[in-house]
Amino acid sequence: MPGNPWFSWSYVVDNAPLIWQRTVEHAGLTIEAVAISAAIAIPLGALVSRSRWLAGPVLGTAAVMYTVPSLALFAILAPLLGIGRTPVLVGLVVYALLIILRNTVAGLSTVDPAVTDAARGLGYGPGRLLVQVAMPSALPSIIAGLRLATVSTVALVTVGIVVGYGGLGQLMFQGFRNNFYRAEIMTATLATIALALVLDLALWAVGRLLTPWLRGRAS
Repeated sequence: MPGNPWFSWSYVVDNAPLIWQRTVEHAGLTIEAVAISAAIAIPLGALVSRSRWLAGPVLGTAAVMYTVPSLALFAILAPLLGIGRTPVLVGLVVYALLIILRNTVAGLSTVDPAVTDAARGLGYGPGRLLVQVAMPSALPSIIAGLRLATVSTVALVTVGIVVGYGGLGQLMFQGFRNNFYRAEIMTATLATIALALVLDLALWAVGRLLTPWLRGRAS
């Protein structure tokens, strides 16, 4: 329809403060959810890598929670935690947990046994071995998990609109309610994609800074 274009620059200019507000909400919720998930998953992955019998129950539980559809999970959490930011945050943490946990366990499992044996021979205890040997070796896999979790979380935040807090998803939903206003829907969609790209590139840059030995190997 001529009066309902897929993109309208005038809409962006007129609604820039609102778009920016929703983008900041979206980014803040994503970063907080991934940070909480990482704070849980990385130590848990280290524990699982040292106690192999825990791998099945821990990863299995995380996988089961991950398979719950997002709409259903938010609907379950809403009566327990209320409407708004809290149930969305809890749901996002649940979904990001498996991705980071699995990559942490995978990264720690690839540490060269010869390296750990040499470190033990030099007097490294379990804690020092984990922090100074195992974690640096697993860091590329952990960063990859953080990047994947972040991108998927950016997408899932939009679903949070079902419990009243969805960042840019609120603009999308509003566009559907406003007689399918295409410019509003498309602007929110493009902003979501841009946010995912920005956060992914930021984590990639952090990973490059934290793993200088990989840059030297690549060159």
